[in-house]
Amino acid sequence: MNHDYFLVKPGAKISLQDYDPEYTGKYLNKIDASGVLQADIEQMGKYQDILYAQNTYALLIIFQAMDAAGKDSTIKQVMSGVNPQGCQVFSFKSPSSEELDHDYLWRISKSLPERGRIGIFNRSYYEEVLITRVHPEILQNQQLPHLPPKNKIWKQRFEEINNFEKYLTNNGIVIIKFFLNISKAEQKKRFLRRIELPEKNWKFSINDVQERAFWDDYMKAYEDMFNHTSTEWAPWHIIPSNNKWFARLAVSDIICNQLKQLNLKYPIVSDKHRQHLLQAKTALENEE
Repeated sequence: MNHDYFLVKPGAKISLQDYDPEYTGKYLNKIDASGVLQADIEQMGKYQDILYAQNTYALLIIFQAMDAAGKDSTIKQVMSGVNPQGCQVFSFKSPSSEELDHDYLWRISKSLPERGRIGIFNRSYYEEVLITRVHPEILQNQQLPHLPPKNKIWKQRFEEINNFEKYLTNNGIVIIKFFLNISKAEQKKRFLRRIELPEKNWKFSINDVQERAFWDDYMKAYEDMFNHTSTEWAPWHIIPSNNKWFARLAVSDIICNQLKQLNLKYPIVSDKHRQHLLQAKTALENEE
């Protein structure tokens, strides 16, 4: 799979209109892709085992998307082959009163993955340049000592986020960022399905429809975010997601490729430890 197709090249200025949410590459349907997806899931489980044993790197996977883009189901299926003990998922909702008493990255810092683990953010600190930008009145509740002029606050936060991610990568946290890209028409289809199927009613909120009125504002905010925060150390990937099966395949393939590039290896034990292993083996074999 050509991962460059999904990559927002650092320094480039992109338009989401150039990214087709229906794209599926050479794969014609879900059945056509299922074998590759399953192989990726199994391979990811093997990589995770070595990641945990090596205890040098951590992997942080960030998902951003419009409502109903399939973040939850993508996380559920793509990560189905990893050991739950080595993987944590955090969903960031509206900040609590305690969180508002801190800077906007404070609650993020508490949720970062430890070395050897995979951390997944279902939405993230990027909400601070997305929903906060579409609804700037949210800033009034953040108890900031002063607000920069309208446009400067976003440039300031882009710089802060880039510096934060550079700090993380310098300290062994590898960051992969995904935007699950669906069309407005596909979102409408999925919303109607949530309303029509009783078992999916719980997933629907009237706020979801109200936010659709700001679709164009969100697209502009996303484009500006990509253009300012897709960096060499933490680039963005725009994943075509009108077909959930392809989104899962693309995400799993990119994660596997990133883990492969880390050249992970099981720790090599010392000669002293190897002697202890041999002594233990002899003792076990000599048991009556």
